[in-house]
Amino acid sequence: IRPPGFIGVAFSERSDGDIRNDVAARGALAAQLGVSEDWAELSQVHGRRVVRVTAPGNSGEADGLWTTEPGIPLAVFTADCYGVALVADDAVGVAHAGWRGTASGVVPRLRQEMTACGHPPSHAAVGPGIGSCCSQAGPELAEVLSEGVDNTSWGTTSADLPAGLMGQLEGAETWMAERCTRDEQGRLSHAADGAPGEHGKAGGDAGDALGLPQHHHDEERDADDVPAETAGGTGAHSTSPTRSIRRT
Repeated sequence: IRPPGFIGVAFSERSDGDIRNDVAARGALAAQLGVSEDWAELSQVHGRRVVRVTAPGNSGEADGLWTTEPGIPLAVFTADCYGVALVADDAVGVAHAGWRGTASGVVPRLRQEMTACGHPPSHAAVGPGIGSCCSQAGPELAEVLSEGVDNTSWGTTSADLPAGLMGQLEGAETWMAERCTRDEQGRLSHAADGAPGEHGKAGGDAGDALGLPQHHHDEERDADDVPAETAGGTGAHSTSPTRSIRRT
């Protein structure tokens, strides 16, 4: 999935395979993107720690990373959590945001750190993740996510993580995939094999977010410029709605 107007951001599809653990799948995706298969990544812990990276490899326990170094792809891996990419004129960052990360503020933390170092993100892209239709929440979570509460399709309280993330991205022009990893056929979800509100295991991850710092947001590029077959899947074949929202 390549967000229109964003040259330096991609989200994977199930058809890309397990790009976290399968060397061949990672190499194939890197080749499609035209980037190195040596990525900067993290040991994700559903927290709010953010690191700045200057080289590929694992940077330890954290859930956000960013760089100004060209040629170093950044990656976070998701299933039902959200991958969020932040793009500045000369920097890019990505975050892994599930309900814990959203509640603890990993995306604002990433945004603050980039801004404090002189690289304020002007644009953001939010990939697929579990929607409020399928993300059952207990009362304690509903209290923490007071601005991101909805109802599931079966009538219980749910965590509206997209709404919570949009609130945290206020002021940035934001594109959102609006695709639920549990509800959408053909996408991989850790909740897809469980009863409503439960989390079962289903094969590998999809919706992984990649930040490609040698490319940044291009104001002149639109959806018609995206190749029919791209790293995260096929933009031409996507039937799910997307939106670009300008926050001021």
